[in-house]
Amino acid sequence: MASGSYNAESITVLEGLEAVRRRPGMYIGGVDKDGFHHLLWEIVDNSVDEVMNGHASRIVVTLHKDGRTVSISDNGRGIPVDIHPKTGKSALEVIFTVLHAGGKFDNDAYKVSGGLHGVGASVVNALSKQLDVQVRRDGTTYHQQFKKGKPVGPVTKGEPSRGTGTTVTFTPDPEIFRDQAYDPEVIAERLDVKTFLNKGLVISFVNEKSGENVEFRHDGGVATDPCQTDKRQ
Repeated sequence: MASGSYNAESITVLEGLEAVRRRPGMYIGGVDKDGFHHLLWEIVDNSVDEVMNGHASRIVVTLHKDGRTVSISDNGRGIPVDIHPKTGKSALEVIFTVLHAGGKFDNDAYKVSGGLHGVGASVVNALSKQLDVQVRRDGTTYHQQFKKGKPVGPVTKGEPSRGTGTTVTFTPDPEIFRDQAYDPEVIAERLDVKTFLNKGLVISFVNEKSGENVEFRHDGGVATDPCQTDKRQ
């Protein structure tokens, strides 16, 4: 018979995103190469959702020189930054720190969506050493920074901006993903498929390590021959 007792004190209650950091496999399948790249797919899917719902047309994915940090920028509506009525925090902070929080549960905000449906952004944040969000909307640039899923400070208001959109830059936490780096070929293949499946979408892939800048587009969407990819240097 086991010597340890099993009672109320045995029950662990994890706060916030701690559960994601403790058991990442439950959310992204594992901490191997596939799980590592899954973080990128989740943020890309959020931008693609803006395209699918008619609010964006272009995405830029940048692999930075360290091979681990990536930025995903779109020309969508920009994540809301006003105060959420239930939490008293900015909608931006809620989206990146609360599981199952997002506009994809509201049929008026998103008619269709992919990814983890309200979980992706917060999971990526939880599993990142650092994550920065820049939002362009209402003629202003807004910014918030996070470390290991926790906000460093509130949303700050920056310089005036032209246009709208969101840029997310993050570095997966090396304590969770050991000796991992992004594979440019895997990224390029995935982005090419995204443009093939979403008519009118243009994705630029900037690889700062190699100096390459490739554009993917399939103007006819799924009606286009997948061998006729337009890739421009």
